[in-house]
Amino acid sequence: MTLPQSTPGAQGVDASGVLAFLDAVETAPGIEPHSLMVLRHGHLVAAGWWAPYTPERRQLLYSVSKSFTATAAGLAVDEGLVRLDDPVLSYFPELDAGITDPRSRALRVRHVAAMASGHADETLDRARALDPGDLVRGFLLLPPDHDPGTVFAYNQPATYALAAIVQRVTGQPLTAYLRPRLLDPLGIGDVAWLRDRSGRELGFSGLHAPTDALARLGQLYLGRGEWRGRRLLSERWVAEATREHVATAGAMGDGEGDRQDWDRGYGFQFWRSRHGYRADGAYGQFALVLPEHDAVVALTAAAVDTQGLLRLVWDHLLPAFRTAPVTGREDAEAALAERLAGLALAPVSGKTAPPDRAEAWSGAAFTPGDGGCADVPGLTGAVVAPGPDGWTVTLTEAGRPLELGLGAGGWSVSERPLPLAVSGGWSDGDRLAVDVVFLETPHRLRLTCTLPDRTLSARWDTTPLHGPALHRMAAPS
Repeated sequence: MTLPQSTPGAQGVDASGVLAFLDAVETAPGIEPHSLMVLRHGHLVAAGWWAPYTPERRQLLYSVSKSFTATAAGLAVDEGLVRLDDPVLSYFPELDAGITDPRSRALRVRHVAAMASGHADETLDRARALDPGDLVRGFLLLPPDHDPGTVFAYNQPATYALAAIVQRVTGQPLTAYLRPRLLDPLGIGDVAWLRDRSGRELGFSGLHAPTDALARLGQLYLGRGEWRGRRLLSERWVAEATREHVATAGAMGDGEGDRQDWDRGYGFQFWRSRHGYRADGAYGQFALVLPEHDAVVALTAAAVDTQGLLRLVWDHLLPAFRTAPVTGREDAEAALAERLAGLALAPVSGKTAPPDRAEAWSGAAFTPGDGGCADVPGLTGAVVAPGPDGWTVTLTEAGRPLELGLGAGGWSVSERPLPLAVSGGWSDGDRLAVDVVFLETPHRLRLTCTLPDRTLSARWDTTPLHGPALHRMAAPS
């Protein structure tokens, strides 16, 4: 099911503004863009993926997962399976006798949905320590610091509890419950959600879905729960999920324009923004819903400066939204179409074979230097060797090999044993640099093999939040 498409101008979008955004995001420090989709008046007006990322590829969306969990909760509320004012504990009667703190017992579904459990800060590590096998029990064993509903704290176990409630009352994983109610009606294809040791899908993170899923979820909320004339989600839930329930941290400056986008309040697993509201995942996974412009912007990235990424949207894309069709911009629209079709991340520079040192490099083994592979603790070595299709680097991680083919320049993409893209080059006869992009995540690993001392170094551009094991850097099967 394809999204309706249109030229930007026909939907009141100035193509030159989108071009300005692309210019800005590609040159901004701390931001590596991976995909962009812009919808206006229900039409897709601009879409592009920076190769080696592609439209059909599932992405780890990190905390955008929370907004899908909230949508599952909204469906369960609409179906009468969950009530917002029920105590959380009432859905887990087997835990009742062990939970004695009055604030924990007073914790209601609406409180965990709004990140207003009463805890002063994140409880994930403490809750896991209290019960490694059941995060709900560990969470409820931690007495809140304040009365539930009175303070905000970004708190993963709150979302986990909400997800666990939905999975308990439906008897299904979140993905199975959402498939006929949300995913299929929206035309969202294959997705996968990371599970914990209890077998529950995490809820607060771990959802892998294509950028298109962000755009479609955003459009559903922009339509107040209606999709192509069919109501999927109640308008009441959409209003509740996207309004401020609890104030978030204080402003970054004195003036209204200085306030950051995390200071605007929190709904039910959606953030309020300087403009509209958003589903928000680590490192720049966003579904931005802009009711005042009748627009949705979906983004994926590997951004250290996520506030900077949002600021570029506000500075360049918002001014491109006009109140009437934009005419006389044919050249800009043609330039935009060409630009979007050619987006790509720059490969590693250098020669595709070792200059004048092929014999020395052939079969050379490398081991981590002092602290050089601290980012990947299981990485114990690498071997560089020539092959029929170019040079290869075979890593050894926890006793398992991972072969990286450098190819003949540019990005070399492979699907087995996991989806990744590799680019490498020799800057001189002594140094080989290799970048590995794990294509179902936002993450890039930078490797360096140095011949004189046979050392290997490895560092992540952005730290994987579900652990640094290379063989697990993909959607769960």
